[in-house]
Amino acid sequence: MSAASTAHLVDRLADLRRRVLAAMAVRRASDPSADDRFRGLYITDEQAPGLLDDRPPLVGRFDPDPEIERKADAAERTGVAVNLRGVARAFGLDAVDAEILLVAAAPDLDPRFEKAYGYLHDDVTRRRASIGLALELCGASLLAAADRERLAPDGRLVRFGLVVVEELDRPVLTRSLRVPDVVIEHLLAGTGHDPVVEPLRTPAVPVSEIDGEDLARALRFGCRLVYVHDRLGAATLSFVAGGVLAAGSAALVLDVERLPAGADVAAVAQAATRAARLEGAVLVAGPVEALAERDLWAVRAFAEADVATVLIGSRAWDPAWSRQTPLLLHPPDIPGDFAAGLPFRLTPEQAERARAAAELHATAMGEPVRLLHLAAGARAQNASGLERLALRISPAAGFDDLVLPDAIVRQLRDIVARVRYRSRVLGEWGMRRAAGKGRGVTALFAGDSGTGKTLSAEVVAGALGLDLYVIDLATVVDKYIGETEKNLDRIFREADRVNGVLLFDEADAIFGKRSEVHDARDRYANVEVAYLLQRMERFDGIAVLTTNLRANLDDAFLRRLDALVDFPTPDEPSRRLLWDRHLPRHLLIGEDVDLDFLARAFDLPGGNIRNIAVAAAFLAAADDRLISMVDLIRATAREYRKLGRLCVEAEFGPYFTIV
Repeated sequence: MSAASTAHLVDRLADLRRRVLAAMAVRRASDPSADDRFRGLYITDEQAPGLLDDRPPLVGRFDPDPEIERKADAAERTGVAVNLRGVARAFGLDAVDAEILLVAAAPDLDPRFEKAYGYLHDDVTRRRASIGLALELCGASLLAAADRERLAPDGRLVRFGLVVVEELDRPVLTRSLRVPDVVIEHLLAGTGHDPVVEPLRTPAVPVSEIDGEDLARALRFGCRLVYVHDRLGAATLSFVAGGVLAAGSAALVLDVERLPAGADVAAVAQAATRAARLEGAVLVAGPVEALAERDLWAVRAFAEADVATVLIGSRAWDPAWSRQTPLLLHPPDIPGDFAAGLPFRLTPEQAERARAAAELHATAMGEPVRLLHLAAGARAQNASGLERLALRISPAAGFDDLVLPDAIVRQLRDIVARVRYRSRVLGEWGMRRAAGKGRGVTALFAGDSGTGKTLSAEVVAGALGLDLYVIDLATVVDKYIGETEKNLDRIFREADRVNGVLLFDEADAIFGKRSEVHDARDRYANVEVAYLLQRMERFDGIAVLTTNLRANLDDAFLRRLDALVDFPTPDEPSRRLLWDRHLPRHLLIGEDVDLDFLARAFDLPGGNIRNIAVAAAFLAAADDRLISMVDLIRATAREYRKLGRLCVEAEFGPYFTIV
């Protein structure tokens, strides 16, 4: 706080103190029991007859001391902030309003005012100014509507939360006044910490490559409400922050998703409006859908805030949200610097946090920052909502772990390249398709069970530095009409907030062919598929779907795929390599194990081979010995029974007697 601002506040309090002393003298002169030690605790017989007598005014009409204001003028001309004046200007207070604010704040600035107010109230327990006392100390009339309205709910002092009227069960004039701590802090130091606003505050990073001039122009010309339609892949917050900065203001950015479930949204909006005005900032709040899910009035509380406001949301603007008509703006895409390299869709704010997380990760490992640290930092920005609907897997497999034909591996690498360079091709090269097609990449992995579809999805995710989210179909499919679509929409909305690969295993359960309509059930089943096709087309993320029965998938869905990979059943050389991968020498395999026979005799995919290897290892571990051929044959026989296949001598050959 500047010395000039402190001096101005001290001088104003001194002036108020003189008027309070004058008011106390008036009270004393008209008090028949002024020397009673218990004055104010009871009413004497002598006092009773005069309780309703006419009383002289405590002080004359308030008029600022010219000398005090001359000093403040001189300080402001030199560029020094005078906090009381700054608060008055921020909220459009006139001289009387500002004095009422000072009267209400006085006990928080100088404890001597507590007892003085108790004396003037004739009640030692009432240590804060009441509405009536505040008006009297400013020379206002208790019966004049214009004066009383200064402390009415619509008055600037109360509406903006500068003064809180308490004890609402008392008559209006005896209700006490309190000034919130954050306002006191601003009067003293020119800044403050609001416990309501601070938990919602979120940083915004202006980026020079993002043009926010449209927003800046609107704010400069006095536009009070702007709605920025957010979308995935857009640098929305940076666009808003840059526009506000170009307009010559600061941005108070609030994430309303952090509001507690039972929060009083109107009170939060009032505190946010007060904070924005105290800071000389534009109020930026979003996402608006988080408010809309509460009720209409929650949105209106922010949309009709008495301060320049920018709301952000992914929904189209609903005219019912505000009686004001907003300016509708659309933000630009994330600049190439933030979208290139690793295929993470990060806003500049998320990118900044990802860099910080990468530095911490590298420091903890005693290494310089490398790509793997940046990838870990970017993954740390993922929202957690999708984990309630899917299993999150951190990929541990790479292309070297795949046992697939070269053509299939090339297709998988092409998917990785498509994701990695989609910003360049669709953005910089302008090849984004029309008709609402998103920037997403959708691939179908088709093939028999155990042929490596899920492992390949993990490899693709790992190559991109992303996590794999396996969707639990039990959370999706619902027997009640309309619920499946809601569940799918919830999954895609959460998926839009994460950098990851979405895996729909056994996708034909929800992407099945539409059929002829014979009854209502068929009609609604077709609606589900149609909705899913449309939603997949708008999805901007990465989705992999697997199926054992490609023929069951709807033809319209197949046309919308970016990649279709058919996984063949492994041939004998591939099976030999799979057996070798799943039975490495460090597992202490016995000399009698014949991997060539196993690969030649049993036509099994990799998933079943892995099951056999694990089962054989358990058989050997139980007897504390090496894995033998007998263990592998017995495990193979059990796997055959699981698959419903017969164990015949033609396949098991010399080992048939074991089974």
